Amino acid sequence: MLLAEDDRAIRHALERALSLEGYQVTAVADGVEALAQAHKSPPDVLLLDVMMPGIDGLQVCRVLRAEGDRTPILMLTALVETADRIAGLDAGADDYVVKPFDVDEVFARLRALLRRTSPDHVVPVDAPKEQPQVSDRQIEAAGLRMDVQARRAWRGERELELTRTEFELLELLVRNAGIVLDHSTIYDRIWGYDFGPGSKNLAVYVGYLRRKLDEPGAPALIHTVRGVGYVLRED
Repeated sequence: MLLAEDDRAIRHALERALSLEGYQVTAVADGVEALAQAHKSPPDVLLLDVMMPGIDGLQVCRVLRAEGDRTPILMLTALVETADRIAGLDAGADDYVVKPFDVDEVFARLRALLRRTSPDHVVPVDAPKEQPQVSDRQIEAAGLRMDVQARRAWRGERELELTRTEFELLELLVRNAGIVLDHSTIYDRIWGYDFGPGSKNLAVYVGYLRRKLDEPGAPALIHTVRGVGYVLRED
């Protein structure tokens, strides 16, 4: 694991806690060191602070993603506005934790990211019988088509540019088209952990996924069922 955090106290505390949890940690103090270390010895997962001198965490994300590096990235951020969190997702981060954080939440999110990137990871689903499914590799519903192995998705002829988490969330919804998935189920299947009713993590990802799916004059595909969860369908 590569940890980049400019605050010495937080960096040392996280490095110790992660080491005690069984992670092999390389800790650096800024984005320049983070990129150098990632190029020298690619880690299994990156834990990046957003606000760092010189090259910040968002820039580190953008550089690695532009290079085709798909290593999972968990951001540490003191920025709590939705727009700031969306900026992190847009930069290529897979998840984020808002400061001040509970170290157990960091552990949970890291475990979820690593499970999702393991070779034998499969998103558990209960696909309805009427769900159109071309093959184990390709699935379709509501005008959406996904190539699961190639990690590509289209609405009609338009290919969607999705982050890892967005792709897995959309895959879950497509496989369960027409079925209302509650918040707890989605958290469990995508993150492997239910962050509770106060978390806005899911709402942020759904909102960002909608922005990438929606087209002028075309029906919305992801619908909110107030107090329950979300469903994919064409109205």
